[in-house]
Amino acid sequence: MPPVIDPDLCSRCGQCVDICSEDVFFGSDEGEVPTVTYPLECIHFSGCVYECPDEAITLRIPLPMLLVYRPTSTGQ
Repeated sequence: MPPVIDPDLCSRCGQCVDICSEDVFFGSDEGEVPTVTYPLECIHFSGCVYECPDEAITLRIPLPMLLVYRPTSTGQ
C-alpha cells in the first residue's frame, strides 16, 4: 500500500521525495504536494514518514507484512 499524504498538513518541503529510494514520488513538482506516482514500488521502509517535519505522511502496511511470526516452542 502506498504512502498517504495529508495535503492540509504538508508544507511541500520535498524531503519525502528526496529520501525515497524507490522513487515512489517520481515526477513530483517542487513546491507542490508530492504525488504518489508508483505506489506499487513502495517497500515500506518508512523513510518518508520519519523525514516529514509536518507528520503529514502515513503508511498503510499490507496485511502480509503485519503478520507476526511466532516460533514453535522447543523442548516439549
